[in-house]
Amino acid sequence: MLIYNSQTHKKEEFQPIEEGKVRMYVCGPTVYDQIHIGNARTFLSFDVIRRWLIACGYEVTFAQNLTDVDDKIINRANEQGRTAEEVAAEFSAAFIEQMRRFNIMDPDIRPRATKEIGPMIGMIKSLIEQGHAYAADNGDVYFSVRSDPAYGEVSGRKVDDLMVGARIEENEDKRDPLDFALWKAAKPGEPSWPSPWGQGRPGWHTECAAMVHRYLGTPIDIHGGGSDLAFPHHENECAQATCCWHQGFANTWMHTGMLLVDGEKMSKSLGNFFTLKEVLDQHSAAALRLLMLQTHYRSPLDFSWERLEGAENSLERIATCMENLVWAAKHASGKADAERAAALIAAAEHAAAEFEAAMNDDFNTAGAVAAYFQLVTEANTYLDEVGGDADEEACYACSAGIAGAFAVLGVELREPKEELPVGLLGVAAGLVGYTGDSVDEAAEAVLAARAEARAAKDWGRADAIRDQLRDMGLVVEDTAAGSRIKRA
Repeated sequence: MLIYNSQTHKKEEFQPIEEGKVRMYVCGPTVYDQIHIGNARTFLSFDVIRRWLIACGYEVTFAQNLTDVDDKIINRANEQGRTAEEVAAEFSAAFIEQMRRFNIMDPDIRPRATKEIGPMIGMIKSLIEQGHAYAADNGDVYFSVRSDPAYGEVSGRKVDDLMVGARIEENEDKRDPLDFALWKAAKPGEPSWPSPWGQGRPGWHTECAAMVHRYLGTPIDIHGGGSDLAFPHHENECAQATCCWHQGFANTWMHTGMLLVDGEKMSKSLGNFFTLKEVLDQHSAAALRLLMLQTHYRSPLDFSWERLEGAENSLERIATCMENLVWAAKHASGKADAERAAALIAAAEHAAAEFEAAMNDDFNTAGAVAAYFQLVTEANTYLDEVGGDADEEACYACSAGIAGAFAVLGVELREPKEELPVGLLGVAAGLVGYTGDSVDEAAEAVLAARAEARAAKDWGRADAIRDQLRDMGLVVEDTAAGSRIKRA
């Protein structure tokens, strides 16, 4: 298995620290609003990476934090006249809800920053004692960037270059403009905790470093997040951790690419800013996952509503192909062409091999999905050519392969449509004179007749339709999406 390491800028063979086990940390959200689809793309990428590692037999321990104290949360609370705790609680719950809607697996460990203040203070005290941090007169504590000779290795930046042309906030309390806050002195009305340096709260970079060390130990196998976190967040996390505990922090750094909307950067000013909730309220989680997985996780992803609609159509094509394969298997005549059946089985085996190779090559989901799109095309061609003389084994093998691959990706295909009895053709003929041979069309004709009777308040006719269906073991189910006939 090859994984691209953002720190070394190359693919490396994955060798976990402990054989058969993977410790993995992905930076979670700052919970002050609904997450947008750019965040969702990152969380989806690492969800699929985690799923593939599990499918390959690794025991994965996956941790993801919630940053529930931060300037953004405090500012939002002030805008709304609420407490920071109320804002954080609301959007922590909202984040978890949307992740589950998006079929993202819950992390094994979900630490919240406000519950981990003790370990953070302990880390800061150690850094001060070792000469890597200092307390300022105003109650802030800063990390001394130049005390870390390895600073810049995660993001590939040099300390001296950071000073050239950089817009660095003036702060007389810092010894060096590049130093960053580990602890922020409390301001009136802000949440704070007692510490050796007075009331205050931890800096963002400190939170993740302390939580990684507490729950996973260091070094860990994989540390991930969006590309925008490589600097300064991940750089600063790593600097604190390595200076404090004198161990590596993460063996492999992974970062996802940016999400664009119709080729442009997503922003509220352009009117192309969408939250995950907004998108999932209009489209299936499976379609959004499929759309995002058709682009490699490190590449920019161009989102559009048209592409998302296309993903919905692709899902329907896949599900229909599987239904047709299963139907053909159940109704196999026993006269199948052995050569054609062998070719379909070979195509399914080839798709599985291509899928595995793509996923083992830096989690190339685009190649993995393409392999099964090709198999769907070949399966449809096979079914068209053989008609009613399909091979049962080949059809089941092909259908199972498709289902298994998309399950590994967390793309939930719709449930197969339930076969209705052929006797429904006779009911439709008697009720509305239907003369075709499609059971689905007959069902639509019966439903249309029922709807007309109800609209005309012809309850006798509506009841007669209901009774005839009941005699066949069928009922009409009325839902928000419309009515359908199903088995009772």
